[in-house]
Amino acid sequence: MDALSRSRPGGAAALAPPAPSRREAGWPGLPQHVAFGFPAARLEKPAARRPESSLRLLGESGSRRSSAMAALQDFQTFVFLDLETTGLPHDRPRLAELCLFAVHRRSLQCSPLPGTPQLPRIIDKLTLCVDPQKPFTLEAERITGLSNQNLKENRKADFNSGVVDILKGFLCRQMGPVCLVAHNGLGFDFPLLRAELWRVGTDLPPSTGCLDTLPALKELERSPGMSYQLGALFRHFYGREPVRAHSAEGDVATLLLVFLAKAPELMTWAARNAQSWGAILPMHLLSRSRN
Repeated sequence: MDALSRSRPGGAAALAPPAPSRREAGWPGLPQHVAFGFPAARLEKPAARRPESSLRLLGESGSRRSSAMAALQDFQTFVFLDLETTGLPHDRPRLAELCLFAVHRRSLQCSPLPGTPQLPRIIDKLTLCVDPQKPFTLEAERITGLSNQNLKENRKADFNSGVVDILKGFLCRQMGPVCLVAHNGLGFDFPLLRAELWRVGTDLPPSTGCLDTLPALKELERSPGMSYQLGALFRHFYGREPVRAHSAEGDVATLLLVFLAKAPELMTWAARNAQSWGAILPMHLLSRSRN
């Protein structure tokens, strides 16, 4: 979740997406058991945008967009995710940094000692900075330490097909089924990431799981007057300040440690309540890139 939106429990305004196309691009050379638990690894390309009337009817029909996945999911890998961006949802932000930590459920079943923040030994990590091709707001620049100038000086490309290849290669390494995890993910990270993927003409498999730890922990860790901001949850569980706040990698590490403090309960909650990636509405529809 972007640093600017961590205190915003509500979702971002979004345009309804088109129905996913059944035409899929293959991910060659992958064993059958890999790639999110699907029979074969693949990315799904979005179809052309539906007329507004069709979108309105779909939104009113009680579709799976607002419900959990149809069946209990035995997620094998949890991929913790955070994005840093050019601003808040009302700024129509673009992605500037993303970080993913992939952890097998076996490593999550060994919770740390009470009050002892310790990451699992076995983690796959991916961190990328990209040129958002949009100006940062002053507040976003101040909080994240990222700017259009320092990204250009370091010759960072935009979110293009090369970034997608890296992302899909990282996810294909993980044992499926896979569940993406983000704090306020349904309100920010998942819709924005899906919008960026659509911009370059691709998508994740629609049955990929999506767990938002914000509503999950509001249900599982109830306490009068408690704050559910990520930093406050870390202090609640460990009695100290998180390290490297407001960088994507630092916030993913904090999220993983918060998850570990309630791992058995959160994995059970995810099995019953995780959303499907196909139900995520893109935050805003971006013009299709030719990259």
